[in-house]
Amino acid sequence: MFPTSILLETTFSTLKRLYTAGYATSLISLITAVIIFTYFRKFHCTRNYIHINLFVSFILRASAVFIKDAVLFSDETQDHCLMSTVACKTAVAFFQFCILTNYFWLLVEGMYLQTLLALTFVSQRKYFWWYILIGWGVPSVLLIVWSLTRQFYDNRGCWDDTDNMNIWWIIKGPITVSLFANFIIFLNVIRILVQKLKSPGVGGSDTGHFLRLAKSTLFLIPLFGMHYTVFAFLPENTGEIVRFCIELGLGSFQGFVVALLYCFLNGEVQAELKRTLLKWQTQTHLSPNQKRRITITQISMHEVGGTQAHINGNITSV
Repeated sequence: MFPTSILLETTFSTLKRLYTAGYATSLISLITAVIIFTYFRKFHCTRNYIHINLFVSFILRASAVFIKDAVLFSDETQDHCLMSTVACKTAVAFFQFCILTNYFWLLVEGMYLQTLLALTFVSQRKYFWWYILIGWGVPSVLLIVWSLTRQFYDNRGCWDDTDNMNIWWIIKGPITVSLFANFIIFLNVIRILVQKLKSPGVGGSDTGHFLRLAKSTLFLIPLFGMHYTVFAFLPENTGEIVRFCIELGLGSFQGFVVALLYCFLNGEVQAELKRTLLKWQTQTHLSPNQKRRITITQISMHEVGGTQAHINGNITSV
C-alpha cells in the first residue's frame, strides 16, 4: 500500500508541474490572441467575436486552475479532502463553470460554422446574442443548479469529489450532450463541404475562407470530445492515472491549441502582423526629417483625394 501511495504522489507531483506549464503557456498565448483580435479593427467581425469568447473561456479556465490550487493546496500540512470552506467550494464551482463554458463555446463554434455554410447569405450578427446565451448563459444556469444541489443534498468537503454520480451528471450530462451535438454538426459540415466542393460554380476566396475555418473547428471537435466521451460512461475510479494524464496534462495545452489554430496560424493575422512590423521598422529607421516629409506627403495626398472626391460629387449631382 505504501509504495502505491508514493507512486501516486510522485505521479501527481509530475502532473502538477506539467499542467502548470501547460496552463501558463495557454494563458500567455490566449491573452496575446485576444489582444490581436481586439487591437486590429480589421478583425472585428462576428466570427472573431466568437473566437474571443472561446479564448476568454480558456483564460478563465487556466485562472480557475491556479486559484483552485492556491486555495486547496496552499497548506501542504492540511488534507484538502477534509477542507470544507466557502473559499474552496467557490474555487471548485468556478472551475466547473469554466469547464462548462469551454465545451459550450466549442459548440457555438460548430453551430456558427454550420450556419455559415448552410445559410451563406444570412447575416450572422443577428444570431450573436443567441450564441452568447448558449456560451455563457447555459453554463451559468447549470452551475447554479449544481451548486444548490450540492449545498442541500451533498454538502461535503470542497465539492471536488464525484462520489454522488446523480449530482455529478448535472455537469457531466450537458457536456456529453454538447459533444454529441458537435459530432452531428461535424458530420453535417463535412457533408456540406463535400457538396460545395463538387458544385462547379463554387470557388474563390469564400471557399478558401470556409475551408480554413472548417479545418480548425473540425480538428478541435474530436480533440475535445474524444477523451471525454471515452471516460464519460465508465466509473470515475476506472483508469485514474490515465484519466489524470489526459485531463490534467494534455487538457492544460488545449487553450494553446485553440489560440494556435484560430489566431497564430491564421493567414490574415500573419499578414497583418507582418505589415504592422514592417511599418514599425520603417518608422524606427527613418530620421525626423524623413518622417516629417512622409507625413506632409500623406496629408497632401489626403487633401487632393478629398478635393477630387468633392469635384466628382459635384459632377455627379449635375
